[in-house]
Amino acid sequence: MTSHAPITPDLTALTATEALSLMAQGRLTSRALVTACLDRVRQRDGEVRAWLALSETALEQADRCDATPNAERGRLHGLPIGVKDVFDTFDLPTTHNSPLYQSFQPAADAAVVDLLRSEGAIILGKTDTTEFAAAGQDARTANPHDLAHTPGGSSAGSAAAVADRHVPLALSTQTGGSTIRPASFCGIVGFKPSVSRVSREGVKVYAQSFDTVGWYGRSVDDVALLASILGLDEALHSTDRPGHLRIAITSGPYRDRLASESLMALDLSKARLETQGHSVQTIELPAEFEALDRHHRVILHREGQASFRNLARRHGAALHDDFHHRVENRDGSSLLDLAKAYDAMAMGRIAFDALMQDFDLLIAPSAPGFAPLGRRPGDPVFNASWTLLGVPCLNIPVPLGHPSLPIGVTLIAARFADQHLLDAARRLEPVLNPK
Repeated sequence: MTSHAPITPDLTALTATEALSLMAQGRLTSRALVTACLDRVRQRDGEVRAWLALSETALEQADRCDATPNAERGRLHGLPIGVKDVFDTFDLPTTHNSPLYQSFQPAADAAVVDLLRSEGAIILGKTDTTEFAAAGQDARTANPHDLAHTPGGSSAGSAAAVADRHVPLALSTQTGGSTIRPASFCGIVGFKPSVSRVSREGVKVYAQSFDTVGWYGRSVDDVALLASILGLDEALHSTDRPGHLRIAITSGPYRDRLASESLMALDLSKARLETQGHSVQTIELPAEFEALDRHHRVILHREGQASFRNLARRHGAALHDDFHHRVENRDGSSLLDLAKAYDAMAMGRIAFDALMQDFDLLIAPSAPGFAPLGRRPGDPVFNASWTLLGVPCLNIPVPLGHPSLPIGVTLIAARFADQHLLDAARRLEPVLNPK
């Protein structure tokens, strides 16, 4: 067997797929990688504050991984991963960043966490989140590119931890824009799969129609690896298109709410793709799509009413008033409004499926602009409609050609075309995000 020299560069700069390849070659140990990640957390997290809890047994787990014979190693062997603190973990508290759950210790892992561990992943810790990934208390996490700015929410800690090289992969969730928007703000790859394709068992529920498990990496290959482990490698249709892609691009119905940097990211994306010979067509979305954000909010708050009713009843004023807002239906939406919103969601999904028959993917803004100052999650208006439609979305950073905060665009495919989207994103990543 050929021996390989160990590597010496900064291990925290490795992508997940690079680290796994080096471990498979015998050039990197899990202990060395986990040690480097923990050192990075110790150096940086006093300012970034991505983590709510860290594993006390991560190095012991790494040693067990290193002692495992190659033939018995899983696809995430020895890889440290961050988990948003709304996923149950049997060995770490699950607080939901809520004062009501500070001592809560689940008896078992969420289904997704269980799958990751079964493939050899090491859960390095739990990352900060907007309370219950919904409303209430903001995460304390800072944007690692500028600590005065938000990393976005609700998946604040997971996005910052990947962007700041604490871990190569981290779990997130999205109910409005909580995976894609922080990916844009933090300059990383973020993936929200098609609705209901990944189990939500053991994850705090906000809105049954929308809640979706997502994840972050520093490359499309990284997020595609996790997608395959979580069962998203089944193709909706043939994806082996060797020629140029047919791409639609849109600013959506809220163009007047886009800052210049988001408009520039769209323009640069179009120009870079056309230079490579791809067919790019600027389109306007159907007129009825303008109402989808409003319909999303009606469903979100009414389903949130059901999700938080018990906590409001049991804890009263100790529960943040945002959740009482949902429970008491302070928006004043009627059941007729709710019925209309569900109908619009169903019709919108059919309409978008029809639209995408003419394109391989659609590109849209990931956020109104750069990450704003403060710690607020950010405006979900450029994400919520896609969440309502249940379609897979992937943020790719788009460098603007001058020093700036990160900004990205969202690549979107038809419902359940997750594998197709990931295949296309692999091809487009070096075009949209040239290194």
